[in-house]
Amino acid sequence: MKKLFNLLLVIVFTASIASAQSQTDVRKKQFNLDNTGLAIEGYDPVAYFSQQKAIEGKKEIALIDNGVTYHFATTQDRDLFKTNPAKYEPQYGGWCAYAMGAKGEKVEIDPKTFKLLDGKLYLFYNKFFNNTKKSWDKDEANLKAKADANWAKTVR
Repeated sequence: MKKLFNLLLVIVFTASIASAQSQTDVRKKQFNLDNTGLAIEGYDPVAYFSQQKAIEGKKEIALIDNGVTYHFATTQDRDLFKTNPAKYEPQYGGWCAYAMGAKGEKVEIDPKTFKLLDGKLYLFYNKFFNNTKKSWDKDEANLKAKADANWAKTVR
């Protein structure tokens, strides 16, 4: 009986590890990351909230959360992030919020072009005279609803 219990314990433990690895792999594919797994091009996700501006993080103050690497400007920001990563992570995996709403596409962002809305961080593409945050602001409610729906389809 004890052998059967131990065998079941090993099976459950192995399954939970495989599930966690699977979730991490899926997350890494969904998020806007560089080839090292770095999110937001190294910008500090907490600084958007605490200082209302984009601040580059330091690679010496890093944290990996479910396969996604974040850099922080301060150890305090890193510690705040640890307490509630979902609060500070950008919406739509860090892809352009406008593109997710307008076409359901994953488009690169400019980490300096952002918006805080209802306690959430939204990032936008802003290159070659195309600041998508301006377009988002003109039709925010509609684009946000569409982006939420499109993202939900993406993460299935």
